[in-house]
Amino acid sequence: MPEIKINLSEKDIPRQWYNLAADLPTPMPPPLGPDGNPITPSMLSKVFPDNLIEQEVSTKRWIDIPEEIIDILYRWRPAPLRRAVYLERFLKTPARIYYKDESVSPAGSHKPNTAVPQAWYNKQFGIKKLITETGAGQWGSALAFSCNLIGLECKVYMVRISFDQKPLRKIMMQTWGATCVASPSNQTNSGREILKKMPNTPGSLGIAISEAVEEAVSDTSGKTRYALGSVLNHVLLHQTIMGLETKKQLKSINELEPDIVIGCVGGGSNFAGLAFPYVCDKIHGAKIQIIPVEPTACPTLTRGPFAYDHGDVAGLTPLLAMHTLGHNFIPEPIHAGGLRYHGMAPLVSHAAVEGLLEPRAYGQLKCYESAIIWAKTEGTICAPETSHAIACAIEEAHRAREEGKEKVILFSYSGHGLMDLTGYDKYLSGQLTDYAISDAELEKGLESIKDFPKPKISKQVK
Repeated sequence: MPEIKINLSEKDIPRQWYNLAADLPTPMPPPLGPDGNPITPSMLSKVFPDNLIEQEVSTKRWIDIPEEIIDILYRWRPAPLRRAVYLERFLKTPARIYYKDESVSPAGSHKPNTAVPQAWYNKQFGIKKLITETGAGQWGSALAFSCNLIGLECKVYMVRISFDQKPLRKIMMQTWGATCVASPSNQTNSGREILKKMPNTPGSLGIAISEAVEEAVSDTSGKTRYALGSVLNHVLLHQTIMGLETKKQLKSINELEPDIVIGCVGGGSNFAGLAFPYVCDKIHGAKIQIIPVEPTACPTLTRGPFAYDHGDVAGLTPLLAMHTLGHNFIPEPIHAGGLRYHGMAPLVSHAAVEGLLEPRAYGQLKCYESAIIWAKTEGTICAPETSHAIACAIEEAHRAREEGKEKVILFSYSGHGLMDLTGYDKYLSGQLTDYAISDAELEKGLESIKDFPKPKISKQVK
């Protein structure tokens, strides 16, 4: 029997985060302010504490993880690496399929990997309250959990469709002491404006971000800041503990470097967490196929241009160079709420522009079909977001069988689906449909960025 559970001892936990910005073949275009000029770190000081801003702009390859943060992470880290041998048998594939199991965290996903550091750094800076947004509720749950441990007040704007579809996530946040509000709400100017124009909107992450940022920067005490669960450089930095642990785990069983690395992608954090250490290897010559997988209902990487855009609907954030569908784009209410974001992390976007990634988009029916296969073979019920990575892993395992090749496939099991059973119920009862945006919808969404500056890339790696 092959080794199914590959664990690390606490003494082997990584003690540094990896920063991909240090190894990119070309530098990233800088964030821009309202005047079209690059922003300075001080311009972010009302939104983030200085110690996190320092990480956001850093190009150092390795950033030390404070021991106090490691002590908190020990609650579930190092997370297990598992081999999906029962799925392999079902598929009759020669491929060896491994997955990094991030469902073991207290919040049930990868999100606490950055929620804990963000809460800790804010506390060190003297902050008393964090405000954030959440799509499917996983990030909101993770920040609520982290703020409770570290001693901060927490408020979460939750996208309306997920607030309605996933009430148990709201209860998780409340259990850890956070306040959860459906977005758009009447509590902010941006929320009220959206409700005036679209009273029945399902909401979006872009709207929820606007509300959270607006409230955070409006606080006059100086003791409130905003926290983001994906997209920004420091968030992706914290997540790289996933890939760094995985490298040690594969080495411990004398496994070869993976041929294929896969992760679902919405804003980019769980994908980056597993993939970025392998993107570094690819930059330095390794032959690895690295695949971010997104929904056809929100095909940011596969159909969105690389352009400057706001990270939120109201335009409160700087202009970021990223793949985008336009900040006014509101995706259809698919059950993978964590993947309903109009933009993509600048670091992930830049890696795609450099030719280091091979993005794909799948419909939700294919993903739920794959999730059911997974549940019936491996036994666990995955998050709707995670099902996108599983669908791709199954597709690649089929290809390995057809080619007769013994490939190593690695993917991120970003979270469990025990709070997302409504989506499974709708799939099993035939109530779900696929969504794919039309060219007209894409063009309409991109209207909002037509007058923005264009990012400049000095070269493109093929």
